Amino acid sequence: MSTTVRPPRPHRSPLPYGLLVPALAALLVALGYPLAREVVLAFQKFGLAQQFGTPPEWVGLANFRELLTDPYLWRVALRSLLFCLVNALVTLVIGVGLALLMRHMSKSVRILLQTGLLLAWAMPVVATLTVWQWLFDTQYGVINWLLTTGGVDYAGHSWLLDPLSFFFVATVIVVWMSVPFVAFTVYAALTQVSEDMIEAAEIDGAGPAQRLRAVVLPSIRPVLLVVGLLQVIWDLRVFTQIYVLQQAGGSTRDTNLLGTYIYRLGIGGGDFGMAAAVAIFMLVLTVVLTAPYVWAMLRQEED
Repeated sequence: MSTTVRPPRPHRSPLPYGLLVPALAALLVALGYPLAREVVLAFQKFGLAQQFGTPPEWVGLANFRELLTDPYLWRVALRSLLFCLVNALVTLVIGVGLALLMRHMSKSVRILLQTGLLLAWAMPVVATLTVWQWLFDTQYGVINWLLTTGGVDYAGHSWLLDPLSFFFVATVIVVWMSVPFVAFTVYAALTQVSEDMIEAAEIDGAGPAQRLRAVVLPSIRPVLLVVGLLQVIWDLRVFTQIYVLQQAGGSTRDTNLLGTYIYRLGIGGGDFGMAAAVAIFMLVLTVVLTAPYVWAMLRQEED
């Protein structure tokens, strides 16, 4: 009876794990402590009195019970969800479309377009919002002037008073600021698609739409998943654009998203415990929204 001699296990150096220690420590300090503090705060009554030294009161799940039975929270959550999905979808469609167009442009036109996208992406958020506020201004806005000149009476029209037109303006701004990232990322992925595969599909009789669907998009699917995941996270967390537009004349209660709602509960209303509870709710919603993307990415890695 022969016995199988197992080869000795290779010695694994602890050096790679040691090199990870500084990065993990930085993550724990930068992310772990604030998250743990937020979770604790969500179970406390922490208001203005606690800011001046009064010990916080432990209330358990009272903050969550109050929030989950508040119809306004669900309206804000639904509004945030719709705003996130619409913006992410529009951004992806426009960004991927521009990336595909850049593959077929001449070098000079492509560089000109990329320069414009880079400038739009690099512009500070506050400066961008100032320009867009001027464009949609009630009295002196270029948009109202163009529409009125074109025969549509929009003289003196306020885009920010009505919630629907408010979110139209917000969507234009958010998409305009997000498209460059998607376009550059997807274009970089498209440059790695094998031209031989595309030519083979063309020889086999596949038209442009068929080549796009059967060759190009499957080749860049991992990049599309990552970009889609990031867009969902960013668009659900949007704050600055909504807050500035609210300050410029929007109805706060009718246009609050989760980010501005948390801000107004905490900084505006002084109820930091309730604001922390909404932040936990927002975190859970983010995990639920991004779980399909993460699952698809893991399956892609296995394949």
